Order: sequence, then structure tokens, then C-alpha cells
Amino acid sequence: MSEPLLRVNELVKNYPVKGGVFGREVDQVHAVDGVSFEIAAGETLGLVGESGCGKSTTGRCILRLIEPTSGEVWFEGQNVTALGHRALTALRRDVQIIFQDPYASLNPRMTVGAIVGEALIIHRLAKSRRAFEDRVVELLETVGLDADQMRRYPHEFSGGQRQRIGIARALAVSPKLIVCDEPVSALDVSIQAQVINLLEDLQAQFGLTYLFIAHDLSVVEHISTRVAVMYLGRIVEIASAQALYAAPLHPYTEALLSAVPIPDPTAKRQRIHLQGDVPNPIRPPTGCHFHTRCPIRELPLCSTEKPILRKTADGHFVACHLRG
Repeated sequence: MSEPLLRVNELVKNYPVKGGVFGREVDQVHAVDGVSFEIAAGETLGLVGESGCGKSTTGRCILRLIEPTSGEVWFEGQNVTALGHRALTALRRDVQIIFQDPYASLNPRMTVGAIVGEALIIHRLAKSRRAFEDRVVELLETVGLDADQMRRYPHEFSGGQRQRIGIARALAVSPKLIVCDEPVSALDVSIQAQVINLLEDLQAQFGLTYLFIAHDLSVVEHISTRVAVMYLGRIVEIASAQALYAAPLHPYTEALLSAVPIPDPTAKRQRIHLQGDVPNPIRPPTGCHFHTRCPIRELPLCSTEKPILRKTADGHFVACHLRG
């Protein structure tokens, strides 16, 4: 087996909770709690789960836009979490991000050409003004925008067009890995399909690798090679997209998939209704985080022992005492 392009090992991110007159730390939010996974070059790993489960925090910790509390991130054999400022800046030529909100992620005071070409200046990739403008035009045309739009401002574009600008900005430095942080969740359904198809075309054209973060399971199924399911800061299941959607092992994955609409009106699917709400990440349940809502839990095993993500005979990885 070749070395994976990206390897995340026991990644943890806690946010302090401050209170009292002096604003001292009184507790912590356990946003990411020991996440581990690998991504091979050229594949797309979908990272799914409910809002607040730690998906976006994981993606931003990988790029060190947020500093992780502990754990390691390895990219092409290089420990990202140990890099200094200069080395980290150089790394970001290879690792880029597409943000969730196409309205908030673009500077309204900059033209589209300046936004897309900013990284070219930072990394000194354009040797002249002409080379700079030619590269910006090439990037805009690659994502389906016209060259004459480079002198316009973000407020003159629709949400789908703005996300295309964000994609062009990520492509500017010819990255190897792109973290797609819910890139279509703020867009209309018809526009979502266009952006997903664009991302797939770009992956085939440039040999890109994606970490695709989303909460929409139907979108993830369409684009992903493998899928990792996250619940309350932990990954509970990883499998190929085909295997996970055909035969999920973890009870939480089963519940998520049971809620996905089926386009065939004659088809029937039994909906799994989970009891209670997602626990508070400040004080997550002991043992398995999902045991308070799990329909197959066995006490005291599930409430006292943390399940380990282990590989099953068919290549699934599942963190459940009773499955696999």
C-alpha cells in the first residue's frame, strides 16, 4: 500500500468555556474528540454528520486555520501540526479550502480578479502583470465564468457564481488537496448539482484530492469515494460510499440513511426515529457518545467503555461494541 496523501491521527480540539467575574476557564467544549482517518491521492472522502458534530472544525484544524489541541496531521509524510509559519505558508500551496458561505468568504472591497489572484501574489507565482491577468482569466474560464467578469465585485454575482469564484481562488496555486467545507449547503438545489459536477470535472482534470464535508447524505453519495460518519466529535463509521449506503453497520449511520428521501414514490423505507437530542458537547456521555440515543445499546458496556474504530472483514471501519 502506498503512503496516504493525508493522515489524521487522534485529532482533538477543545474550546474553552469562560465564566465568572474574571473570565476564567470553567469548562471545555469537546468539538473534536480523537478523530483519525486517511485520504489517498485522487480520492474523495466525504465527512458527514449532524450540525455541530465537529466536521468543519476537523477540516480547519487540518489546514491549521484553527490550532488543534492535540493529535497529528500528516501531509505527504510531513507533520503539519509541527510546522512553523514559513513552512506552513509554503504548505498551503498544496492544501486549500472552499468555504461554506459564498457571501461571507469573499472580500466585498476586492474585485474578482484580485480575489482569485491574491494567492498568486503571496506565493510569487506570477512574474508579470500580464502573466497575472492571463492566469486569472484562465482560472475564471476553468470554473465557467467569463474573462470580462474579473473587474467586477462580489455583490454583482449570484450565490452559485460566488462559489465558482471561491473554487477558482482555491485552484490558483494548483493544490493537491482541497477541503470542501459544505460548499453547496448555502445554494439552491439546481445550483448544487452544477457545483458538484464542476468539482468532479476539476478532480478528473487536475488529479485533485477532496475532503468533502457535508450534512446532505445524497450529495455525499454522489461525489465521494469513501464516507466517514461523525457523531459528537468522533468518527463512528468509515467505508466505501457503495458499501456504506448499501449496508451501514453503525446504528447512527442507519438512522441518518433512513431519513434520506427516496425519489421513487412507490418505494418504502422504515424511518428510524432517535430518542432525545444530541448531548451537550461540554459534557458528552461517557463510553460511547451515542449510547444515550442508541436503539440497540447494552448497559453498562456502552455507557462505560469507549468503542474503538476497528476494521471488519468486508473493509468497513466501525466504532460499535455490538456491530462489526
